[in-house]
Amino acid sequence: MNDRIRDVYIVDAVRTPVGKYGGALAAVRPDDLAAHVVRALVQRAPGLDPARIDDVVLGNANGAGEENRNVARMAVLLAGLPVTVPGVTVNRLCASGLEAVVQAYRAIALGDASVVIAGGVESMSRAPWVMPKPERAFPAGDQRMYSTTLGWRMTNPAMEPRWTTSLGEGAELIADRHGITREQQDAFALASHEKAARAWKEGAYDAEVVPLPGVGLPRDETIRDTTSPEALARLKPVFRTEGGTVTAGNSSPLNDGAAALLLVDQEGLRLTGREPLARVRASAVTGIEPDLFGLGPVEAVRQALARAGRGFGDVTHFELNEAFAAQALGCFAEWPELDPGVVNARGGAIAIGHPLGCSGARLAGSVAHQLAAAGSGTGLAALCIGVGQGQALVLER
Repeated sequence: MNDRIRDVYIVDAVRTPVGKYGGALAAVRPDDLAAHVVRALVQRAPGLDPARIDDVVLGNANGAGEENRNVARMAVLLAGLPVTVPGVTVNRLCASGLEAVVQAYRAIALGDASVVIAGGVESMSRAPWVMPKPERAFPAGDQRMYSTTLGWRMTNPAMEPRWTTSLGEGAELIADRHGITREQQDAFALASHEKAARAWKEGAYDAEVVPLPGVGLPRDETIRDTTSPEALARLKPVFRTEGGTVTAGNSSPLNDGAAALLLVDQEGLRLTGREPLARVRASAVTGIEPDLFGLGPVEAVRQALARAGRGFGDVTHFELNEAFAAQALGCFAEWPELDPGVVNARGGAIAIGHPLGCSGARLAGSVAHQLAAAGSGTGLAALCIGVGQGQALVLER
């Protein structure tokens, strides 16, 4: 019987370079992407017997294509881990990868596991079209197909109409609420690209990115080194033709990628022989009106910090997923205590990309590496979630 909550450590975190929709990773199956980061993580811990891994937890938001049949278990087998290592796939849409990390953290903290790999994967390029079964046999008319790449499909007619607002229109609603201008959104997007390009040039991602052999993608594919205010200003609004502010340039793109973290307790540290990157302190998940999904992190971050006994003034590194510039800026507006200078110091999803099920794990891993590089500090990883949720994780070193 467990009589105490155990400390949980992140000893390593890896990710693929993020590919653009139809780009360099489009030919790679999502289960192979997942297997690659799981395999790389194990290879980077030569002192750990893979048979000692208690579970592999992966997030995936789609589940309709080649990642079906529990992609975590498929990754275990494809990575060459012992068949005795189990795997489970979880879905919290955009935060699926972070949910995987949180579930691994809880299992270890409660003593149900000692060593767990957690992460996430998404291939938006390879997301299939699907067709529902007809209401009756042998229909005479045409049947509709749905893309599973992003957003609502086969919506329940009983759902409140405003709750099924598109993600982009939801970002416009946040811009309306907080008076966020097109110019502010474009400036935020430009900064994301500039920070990401600088981070890659300075080698900031060398410790965590593990390129796929034979693919020829050394860095994140959607970073635009040469973009400018003028180039962003020329883009037309996508979701509102009249008075719209949200464009392809100030939104995150569609992407492919995978990420994985190695979480352990004190015994796991002994097994790996590694110094941890960071310790997990607390997490939180909250709900909000679905049409205002982009503000989901606001309360989740507050709750996670409170559970960790910390405040915004303690935060030294913050990875906030940039689904849209308007969404991130809307969160900033509701966190007046936060110093925006600690957020996404190495660029965000507008530049790096947002492969749905992968992103939460990417953010958590990046925070852990940044804390290790700094030597100390308090870190946050947080995401907004479609259909109105937010999730946050607090790490410390």
